[in-house]
Amino acid sequence: MTEVDIRHAIDPRTTKTLDTDGLRDEFHVGGLFVPGEVKLTYSHYDRMILGSAVPAGGTLAVDEVQNTGTKTVLERREMGVLNIGPEAGTVTVGGESYAMEKGDVLYIGMGSGPVEFSGQGRFYILSTPAHRAIATRLIKPAEAKRVELGSKDTANERVIIQFLHPDVQETCQLTMGYTQFLPGSLWNTMPAHIHDRRMEAYLYFDLDEGSRVFHFMGEPDETRHIVMSNEEAVISPPWSIHSGAGTGSYTFCWAMAGDNTDFTDMDFIAMEDLR
Repeated sequence: MTEVDIRHAIDPRTTKTLDTDGLRDEFHVGGLFVPGEVKLTYSHYDRMILGSAVPAGGTLAVDEVQNTGTKTVLERREMGVLNIGPEAGTVTVGGESYAMEKGDVLYIGMGSGPVEFSGQGRFYILSTPAHRAIATRLIKPAEAKRVELGSKDTANERVIIQFLHPDVQETCQLTMGYTQFLPGSLWNTMPAHIHDRRMEAYLYFDLDEGSRVFHFMGEPDETRHIVMSNEEAVISPPWSIHSGAGTGSYTFCWAMAGDNTDFTDMDFIAMEDLR
């Protein structure tokens, strides 16, 4: 049985009382991408599981997972897998093997059984509860939906690449993709927004060793920040803003779970209302 790190949901009033270590204990997910290991965190915000598998030339399996209460993790769940590279790897599920290069996303439907990871890939794993089976599909970046936003003047010129999205791949509730910045752009995104109808999780990757991302969270009038290193994740509650700025170039994977899968369903916060 794969053990998981449990993160309980806490309210904004409690969050206001936390110091730096307290914030990191609740929302920061570090220690991922360990060669030869599977690392999973179970969040009670919409019961999302996030984690990693680094087979390092061998084979790793995700089958029975603590706290799901099922014989296999996908008995009542769906899953998204992203290879953050740089080398290729293979994911085997339901008797089929899928070769994944850097940037590829694999959607795995409910009831698919155990999932095996092999080769040299560095796999980021996301899983949410599901209510019906949808066919497993490998999605290449060329098949994803690309949305270009921002400008050089505001240092947020970026491309949002949507994989698990109603326009690309049907899911029960998991929405997933990643955002890449153009040279000289580091901000995502202002004005900030919230969406109380669903939670979100971020993985920051492709950072240089000495670079950091300052991830901003909290209620609009009570903001906080968490300093993120390469290949670290953060849990964003439904009541929190989620914005970030890096000291160098980076990419981040975003994933959502909750009441709807409408990517543009956001409640924007005016700049003058941020504190």
